[in-house]
Amino acid sequence: MKLCLVLLALVGCVCAFSVPTQKVKIADKDFLEKQKFLFEMVYRVEDPLMFEEWIKMGQKLIVDKAQYKEFDFYMEKFWESYKLGALLPKGEFFGSLVKTHHKQAYGLFNFFYYANDWETFVHNVAWARIHVNEGMFVYALTLAVIHKPEFEGLILPQIYEIFPQYFFNSKFVYEAEKFDYEVFSKLIMYEKEYKDILYKDVSEFSDNFYFYTKDWKTWQWYKMMGLDQEWYVEDKYFLRENLETFNKDPKYVDIMKGLKKFYMPVDYTRDIDFFNAESKLSYFTEDLGWNAYWYYLNMDYAFFLNGKEFGLDKDRRGEWWIYNVQQILARYYQERLANGYGDIPEFFWYKQIEYGYDPQLIYYNGVGYSYRKNYYDYQTYGNFEMFNQIQNFFSRVYKVLETGFYKTADGVVIDLRKPEAIKFIGNYLQGNVDTYDKYFFNYFYMLSHMYFADVDFYDFEVFPNVFLNFETMMRDPFFYTFYKKFTDVFYQFKYYLKPYTQKDLVYEGIKIKDVSVSKLVTYYDIVDFDVTTLLNDKMTFVDGEFVWDKALLARQARLNHKPFDFEFTIDSDKVQKGVVRVFLGPKFDEYGRVIPLVYNSKNFVQIDSFVYPFVAGTNTIKRSSKEFSWTAEDRTTYTELYKYVMLATEGKYDFPLDISEPHSAFPDRLVLPKGWESGMPMQFYFFVSPYTADYEQFSNFDYTYSSGVGSGTRYVDSKPFGYPFDRQIDEYTFFVPNGYFKDVKIFFVDTFAKYFEKKYAQFGTFDYSYFEF
Repeated sequence: MKLCLVLLALVGCVCAFSVPTQKVKIADKDFLEKQKFLFEMVYRVEDPLMFEEWIKMGQKLIVDKAQYKEFDFYMEKFWESYKLGALLPKGEFFGSLVKTHHKQAYGLFNFFYYANDWETFVHNVAWARIHVNEGMFVYALTLAVIHKPEFEGLILPQIYEIFPQYFFNSKFVYEAEKFDYEVFSKLIMYEKEYKDILYKDVSEFSDNFYFYTKDWKTWQWYKMMGLDQEWYVEDKYFLRENLETFNKDPKYVDIMKGLKKFYMPVDYTRDIDFFNAESKLSYFTEDLGWNAYWYYLNMDYAFFLNGKEFGLDKDRRGEWWIYNVQQILARYYQERLANGYGDIPEFFWYKQIEYGYDPQLIYYNGVGYSYRKNYYDYQTYGNFEMFNQIQNFFSRVYKVLETGFYKTADGVVIDLRKPEAIKFIGNYLQGNVDTYDKYFFNYFYMLSHMYFADVDFYDFEVFPNVFLNFETMMRDPFFYTFYKKFTDVFYQFKYYLKPYTQKDLVYEGIKIKDVSVSKLVTYYDIVDFDVTTLLNDKMTFVDGEFVWDKALLARQARLNHKPFDFEFTIDSDKVQKGVVRVFLGPKFDEYGRVIPLVYNSKNFVQIDSFVYPFVAGTNTIKRSSKEFSWTAEDRTTYTELYKYVMLATEGKYDFPLDISEPHSAFPDRLVLPKGWESGMPMQFYFFVSPYTADYEQFSNFDYTYSSGVGSGTRYVDSKPFGYPFDRQIDEYTFFVPNGYFKDVKIFFVDTFAKYFEKKYAQFGTFDYSYFEF
């Protein structure tokens, strides 16, 4: 079984080869008790805590300073706020980027993080689960589980399983929350009657029905199959790309016996209407894995955590964060090209935002998320003081870059013409506490998001807005427009660095003769997401233990690709180690014009990197997309994990500790853009550089179940992220024998087409042969 454990590398350059084979640890009784506690703490978190054991533990917050490694200012303020009744109330919207909310969440996190022992931690977590705002509680707990050294190997369910409301439209959430098993059981007694009517009605339309639906909303597969977006029950397996891994495991089959599974189709916000042309991309911008990736990146490198204390400065946090922003925008641009769109729209301070966005989300307290109409003018509706401050931040950094150096308030001069100065630029743009001049630059990032969400400096109770939480902001097309301002600063800094010379790039003795690539095929597959926490049903306990006997599953279509392979033919004049980097980029713009490399370099996404020991002579290397070290397939669901833990607690299962499903890994299925049925022209770039062992990788953490965030030994070398595309391109010197471009095409297969051509024979039931093509 694979488990979604903590923090593996997020992009290919971080972990340049797969984790070495090593015997996987098995969880002991103490670990299992801790894991069970964490799973139960976040179950239906918006409802009152129902686990009697933990209710008793949560009667008071431990405020004895002797029980903590540190008792800081934020903890003092949090405790004072609670005594005064000034904490964010339960049921209110929590925004991690609302300044007033952030201060309280920081204090709660410290109560978790600085606890001396597990008992103190349990008391505090149980108390917070009962007394503290639900969103704040999950935010602080997630940070603690990720960063507390003693908790290596412990996990929480994915954020979209704890709070499905952040990821699925309100239409679905309402249906899930009012689902009643007793009523449903009665309805299925009349299933035959309803189906007879359904068949009769559909037959009247004949082929015209399918033609009309095809031209209307072709992505609504459930209409093609006659499911009509209602709950249905089947004694089948959970759908996912790696389902055979689970279905062939006898233990898995055993624990799933007796579990009642209920499915409901769900689409993205386009389900209701095309708000504007950008709605066409909702399958990508609202993808659960895409949004969860950004969420966990910002939890791993939270802007307010001190770099020295948490070791984040050793991981080049600022450079890593801004590089991720650049890669996200590059990947988004590739998806735009696949749909016939061009450049990401620019953000101008004094112009309207052409594309509005209606998230169609509802917070768990019943309040809908605010939306932005088309042609929205922030200058008219926003806070002018905040608006001017944000502008001044950008103006100031541009002036600093033009000057070439910066003198901090305490007189330190920083040379911004050196490549290593990227850490200062990255820290500034993230607005983190390691920024080089806190007087001018600290909390700029938070201020920006508050402004675009229409939240004032000291607002406390605010309307839900996607820009106030990391897990929701990438749904909005404006995210990419605004974050383009961040990468503009990034590119401006790079502009002043000299391009690499041929001597810098060439790897003497290495020549890439050829790279063959198997056919690249994308399609929409269908997956089941676990939304059992939305279940509105009584909880059953037997001998004090919770009986998890029902599962609600959101069945959704999403982008995926068939596995593909590389075969490298590389000549080496001697035995030596090298780092192989693989990039994917566009070939043409939206008008079919070749994009010059000097402009196109920012559009390449690094999809893999690995170390290879070359032998003298010709080396043939085979590499599969399944081997990419920075990606993960579909994860074990919350329901399954809880059942595994309970089975292991009874001594009937060995619960493994491994990092095969890291929560912060990039979704494997989103490596390739959608492509075209006729084949979308793209290009790979392969580059081999010398392996320099600047340090011993994995030397100070156990790589079997931890990725070592904050260790400083996660990276394979000290090259800049994105190397060799990390500087301006001089085409006269860029082309070297150890670099190789390969033209390819990405073919999209319409897996829904077969339902348009003729009536589906099993109309009213899900087609489990859907994936067979």
